[in-house]
Amino acid sequence: MKRIILGTAGHIDHGKTTLIKALTGVDCDRLKEEKQRGITIELGFTSLRLPGGQQAGIIDVPGHEKFVKNMVAGVGGIDALMMVIAADEGVMPQTREHLDICRILSISSGLIVLTKTDMVDEEWIEMVTEDIREYVAGTFLEGAPIVPVSSATGTGIDSLLAELERLVADIAERPDAGLFRLPVDRVFSMKGFGTVVTGTILAGKVGAGEEVEVLPEKTRARVRGIQIHNASSDSATAGMRTALNFQGVEKSALQRGDVITLPGTIAPTRTALARLDHLRSAPRPLKNRARVRFHAGTSEILCRIVLLNRDELQPGQADFVKIVFESPAVLLPHDRYVLRSYSPVTTIGGGEVLDNQPPKLHRFSEITGRRCDILQSGDEQAALLLYCREAGPRGIDLAQIQARCGIESNRLAALVDSLRSAGTIVAFSKNPVCLTLPEVISAVENGIRAQLKDHHARNPLKPGMLREELRGGLPPATNQRLYAHVTERLIKKGAITMTREFLALPEHKPVLQDGQRALRHRIVKLYTDAGRTPPSRKELVETLRIQDREAAAILDLLVREAALVKLSEDIFYESGALRDIVQKTVSHMQETGELTIKGFKELTGLSRKFMIPLFEYLDRTKVTLRMGDKRVLRK
Repeated sequence: MKRIILGTAGHIDHGKTTLIKALTGVDCDRLKEEKQRGITIELGFTSLRLPGGQQAGIIDVPGHEKFVKNMVAGVGGIDALMMVIAADEGVMPQTREHLDICRILSISSGLIVLTKTDMVDEEWIEMVTEDIREYVAGTFLEGAPIVPVSSATGTGIDSLLAELERLVADIAERPDAGLFRLPVDRVFSMKGFGTVVTGTILAGKVGAGEEVEVLPEKTRARVRGIQIHNASSDSATAGMRTALNFQGVEKSALQRGDVITLPGTIAPTRTALARLDHLRSAPRPLKNRARVRFHAGTSEILCRIVLLNRDELQPGQADFVKIVFESPAVLLPHDRYVLRSYSPVTTIGGGEVLDNQPPKLHRFSEITGRRCDILQSGDEQAALLLYCREAGPRGIDLAQIQARCGIESNRLAALVDSLRSAGTIVAFSKNPVCLTLPEVISAVENGIRAQLKDHHARNPLKPGMLREELRGGLPPATNQRLYAHVTERLIKKGAITMTREFLALPEHKPVLQDGQRALRHRIVKLYTDAGRTPPSRKELVETLRIQDREAAAILDLLVREAALVKLSEDIFYESGALRDIVQKTVSHMQETGELTIKGFKELTGLSRKFMIPLFEYLDRTKVTLRMGDKRVLRK
């Protein structure tokens, strides 16, 4: 059986609620104030079983101009519209505004119900019908059935049911695909059950026992039970009017406008890129950065509209806009929205969300314009490639793409596999799966090679660069996993080499120049002659009258050649002299069982300047183990 939601629209006191009662026997006005004032204030809900057995949910909306925001919250999830027009009044202001809202929200199916026909004669009905036909020309209701009824006498109700059955038969059922979303339109508590929310599922499905997330607050809850048309169910899918009973969340933590999702699938946003159509009926031009009311799903959020291609949008014109929200919004691409002016409040336009996490957008920019065109096309592959390109060396993971595109996991995985097979994108990490473009990989490779070339030119005696040193020269946003992927790829290709912890170009070989060879010989002789009491680095520089940087380069080379051993930044030992000290120390400890500072001084005759670095070296190389103020041999 199809999952269909019907909704009403129309001016106040045109008989929407009375019509639903005539169709279903249910009075959707449940509030005391609604009974007293005789008008609908809040959304009403019930269901209708058509003659052929098809069951449809029904949403009744208020018609008063003060409650249009409630009306918008109700019609966002409907499949077909019953536009209700009273025969004694015809088209009225909220008839016009409600039809504008339905057009903005891309509702494409419906019919017109001409109510209160018992209050006028046939000639008047014909005249009003002609006026209505003229008014709806050019809209989705052009050519739609106009069914005269009287809810008071029951005249025409059977004809309306027959037309509704034909209408429902022609409506395509919403697919289950997509990320689960249920915009909350009502929150209440039931004794013995706890917190309950209702709404129309826009996409995806949910099952009893599943954990869900309430956005934008990111509150977690578990679905204790599900009801559809007042009957319990194990699951609910797109297109169903659904009540969810929650476990683990209080009623006070929820409100209309919240969105129920599966955890981690959608991220709230403070900005959005959208196409905006400014209604011809709007009372004035829309200026850049105008403060307006944004309606999507069941939410109303104050925001600023940044016009991207002009300073003022005239009624009847359209433009791409950036929407800056004053509180978090929960949106996905291709969501429809309605704009209403801040004050006085009236519907002025709306359109389609293109991007729920846009980067910085420049006004009057060709790049921004091309970006908007790509996203407006609805091409998921083009959108995914755009997001990868914009992420650059940061990369983008599947969860981020899913939250941007609104594609469910299986379809997203198939799209990614197809692009990877074609070589259009590259996965540089498995857990999580992170993506980038081949040109980004090439740019990082070129950056690594350029850095190494420059480093070799400035430091000819150094063997290369440490991994983190090399990464530090890349753009700060470079993903660590991407960097690791690229370096391993370059090593496998032979484009760079790795010797111990150093990365280098394959052609780089540390070579001493003529003057440096002589200096190397002098430094080696100085340390060899010094034996157990080598010069400090400062003394070396002063003795040989050389630059510290030059001394450091040759000392590093001698350490790599194992001619010298580095004990600290200041103390280096000639390898033979150090080996002699270690052997004597080991022999002493084998005889005595331990080594103290006093014993070490008596053994070597060295001062604390040398003993402390030597102790640390013996501990570091696991010759000795410190136990309090003494050392023992490691086993």
